[in-house]
Amino acid sequence: MMLSWKQLILLSFIGCLGGELLLQGPVFIKEPSNSIFPVGTEDKKITLSCEARGNPTPHYRWQLNGSDINLSMEYRYKLHGGNLVLINPDRNWDTGSYQCFATNSLGTIVSREAKLQFAYLENFKTKMRSTVSVREGQGVVLLCGPPPHSGELSYAWIFNEYPSFVEEDSRRFVSQETGHLYIAKVEPSDVGNYTCVVTSTVTNARVLGSPTPLVLRSDGAMGEYEPKIEVQFPETLPAAKGSTVKLECFALGNPVPQINWRRSDGLPFSSKIKLRKFSGVLEIPNFQQEDAGSYECIAENSRGKNVARGRLTYYAKPHWVQLIKDVEIAVEDSLYWECRASGKPKPSYRWLKNGEALVLEERIQIENGALTISNLNVTDSGMFQCIAENKHGLIYSSAELKVVASAPDFSKTPMKKLIQVQVGSEVSLDCKPRASPRALSSWKKGDVLVQETDRISFLKDGGLKIANVTKADVGIYTCIAENQFGKANGSTHLVVTEPTRITLAPSNMDVSVGESIILPCQVQHDPLLDIMFTWYFNGALTDFKKDGSHFEKVGGSSSGDLLIRNIQLKHSGRYVCMVQTEVDSVSSAADLIVRGSPGPPENVKVDEITDTTAQLSWKEGTDNHSPVISYSVQARTPFSVGWQTATTVPEVPPSEVSGGGGSRSELVITWDPVPEELQNGEGFGYVVAFRPLGVTNWIQTVVTSPDTPRYVFRNESILPFSLYEVKVGVYNNKGEGPFSPVTAVFSAEEEPTVAPSQVSANSLSSSEIEVSWNTVPWKLSNGHLLGYELRYWNNGGEEESSSKLKVAGNVTSARLRGLKSNLAYYTAVRAFNSAGTGPFSATVNATTKKTPPSQPPGNVVWNATDTKVLLNWEQVKAMENESEVTGYKVFYRTSSQNNVQVLNTNKTSAELLLPIKEDYIIEVKATTDGGDGTSSEQIRIPRITNMDARGCTSAICIVHPVSSSVSLVLFFIVNALW
Repeated sequence: MMLSWKQLILLSFIGCLGGELLLQGPVFIKEPSNSIFPVGTEDKKITLSCEARGNPTPHYRWQLNGSDINLSMEYRYKLHGGNLVLINPDRNWDTGSYQCFATNSLGTIVSREAKLQFAYLENFKTKMRSTVSVREGQGVVLLCGPPPHSGELSYAWIFNEYPSFVEEDSRRFVSQETGHLYIAKVEPSDVGNYTCVVTSTVTNARVLGSPTPLVLRSDGAMGEYEPKIEVQFPETLPAAKGSTVKLECFALGNPVPQINWRRSDGLPFSSKIKLRKFSGVLEIPNFQQEDAGSYECIAENSRGKNVARGRLTYYAKPHWVQLIKDVEIAVEDSLYWECRASGKPKPSYRWLKNGEALVLEERIQIENGALTISNLNVTDSGMFQCIAENKHGLIYSSAELKVVASAPDFSKTPMKKLIQVQVGSEVSLDCKPRASPRALSSWKKGDVLVQETDRISFLKDGGLKIANVTKADVGIYTCIAENQFGKANGSTHLVVTEPTRITLAPSNMDVSVGESIILPCQVQHDPLLDIMFTWYFNGALTDFKKDGSHFEKVGGSSSGDLLIRNIQLKHSGRYVCMVQTEVDSVSSAADLIVRGSPGPPENVKVDEITDTTAQLSWKEGTDNHSPVISYSVQARTPFSVGWQTATTVPEVPPSEVSGGGGSRSELVITWDPVPEELQNGEGFGYVVAFRPLGVTNWIQTVVTSPDTPRYVFRNESILPFSLYEVKVGVYNNKGEGPFSPVTAVFSAEEEPTVAPSQVSANSLSSSEIEVSWNTVPWKLSNGHLLGYELRYWNNGGEEESSSKLKVAGNVTSARLRGLKSNLAYYTAVRAFNSAGTGPFSATVNATTKKTPPSQPPGNVVWNATDTKVLLNWEQVKAMENESEVTGYKVFYRTSSQNNVQVLNTNKTSAELLLPIKEDYIIEVKATTDGGDGTSSEQIRIPRITNMDARGCTSAICIVHPVSSSVSLVLFFIVNALW
């Protein structure tokens, strides 16, 4: 049925009123559960529980096997609250599945199904049982055949007369599945009457069958035979999660068979598995999925063995992973409700609305248990239930859907009346009225509609955001919220103020006791804002009333200066001025150091008195931020007038206390020895004290030699490159003197443990090879890397007699120089620090180039004009043991300069564009992979006085014309170079 908008609005108001009255759909507190009723008991009533809360209070109805129960039949049914009471229950009429329905004006929910069963046990039919005749040594099965019943039974057998029950052992077994008695091998003592006793575990009723006589045949004993399994479990047995599974297995045979169990997959049994009844029963408590699989029972005697197999399969009733929850949604919105359950097999899902199957349509769809309803209307409201089920059970999850429709309303979420912000800040104005569906918002500043700009933006929740606020943004902002049911508005007054700034801040000060100072704290602030100054001293709020004798706030309305009178040592510390307004706060801090006279020395002792001297010792007192320069010792006697300054001889501690380095597990401590003139007597020595950083107790040792400048402490417990605090004191025969100031020293480093990687060698010339590598990984205990050591030797040498090259720092390459030409060299690299060297890298090799040609370029001929020089020379041919010529270098300079210029060419000619204003000196060398060859004789080209000049280096000068199209030309502006 489609509702008009007026009806929807009316329902909306009802929904709002319901919100005030806390309307709630039914929610089950108690649900009926499976019950077994013992027939024949004195109780003539059965009560099935059902209770739900809700507002209005729910009313109830019940169904049996899907049909409504006629509660008007008061002689059979009564309803107590939601509980259903069955009067004089009858197993023929009342057995089945019950469900409770709870309903109020908001909807209906259905309880889980509860099965009611009746437990009973009838008597055996009274007839005699036939005699069972067997041979001695033969196996036998005595059948029980329980009478009609309902409910779980247990079985036992009486031998001859009550209360003599058959005792089960490896030879006799009573199956709790069939009730039969199995005797694996009959003995003469087994002859007698056997009676099956059946007990209902629900009612505890017990019935006895007719006796079965067992006699021995007269044709002699039976011979041995292999086991025959008579009691075995099914080939496939489903087992529920968490249940206790019992598998029975028993065999007849002569000799009596032994029963053993195992898993077919060879996995061992878990510790929870128990064997009962002489291994006739395998019990698995708390069955889980890992317990599923094939199990084997092996019956074995001396004549053979037999095996019974069966598979336990795992199943689990549905169990909720995700429940549905109450939801309130506006009309025209969409609903997505998902319920998920685990179980084996995987559960399927269906949905109920108000106790009935949910009718699907185009806008109402169910997929994989998830319910989707689009374009919601008020009639979609109600109680919904998701049902997850598999063949082993089903479960319910219930929740209420409220579809609401209402006009915007600011009464519950009013806008702020006033918002104050600083110039340049960002502000958001909220607009969150209650409305269903959600209202659309527009904004006005005064009477002008607000438009979006690069500073002003509308938020998704209806709010307004203004960035980089200016004074022009001041005003009253009104949010107009509207939906199809109406509209409403709310307003906020935006006030924009200038930020508060400290114009004169307190600064660090160093003063003496007794002075008075002012710590300034002056601000510039917006006149619209009230301002408050507070001071903190060492983190605590300053109490001007309590400390008024020293502290006072002075200054005008924009000043919070702090006056400190008659400063004392206790006033040393950090002072913070905090300035606060309704909009912002700023602060500034300063450190005040108060210096005063030193405190008195502590623990003054007179250690030794002679006729003319007294040995004094003391500990330093507080210096009150002024280092102690010296001590004045005064003395008096009964004959002196007051205190007199005494003559003293201080004992001096060692200076330049330091250390570090050494070998692994060593702490090296060094100092400058005390000069003999300051040792003040015989028996002078040093007290060396040290401790790991952070440890309280000092380790002390004595160095007796006054000239010793160092001490080495060795101990395996010393961690590499760890920090120690050290101090060195002095002593002599008169006692101990002072210690040096405490200083920090590192213990010895740990030598490198990793070799450099990616080592390579590259021949650069006939005498040089470049070796490169990657840096070694470094850790704190390695301390400081000092560098790398290269070991190298040639193909004809021995590794043991190799040469070494050290490079400092964290470099990753080095050149081996002065090598022999055309020879293979091998090299390896290792890192080193002050503790030693690390392992060598893998060995690499490279072969030096052949030597450059010994023949110089011959017959160098030149031809010069006033702007250029043309050169020609003869080609250099390398010998077999020399490197091939790859080109030539022309070296030239003016006679007045030492700065040589170089021209490279691959021809035997060159053209130099040089204005010849002074003499030039030129040489030519052949170039090869092995380096530069022998230089030609020097050519001196004199300053050109005429337009053309020629020359050569040989006695016979053969001059050839030089082409003007030489491919490589080097042009220099001479004035710029020289």
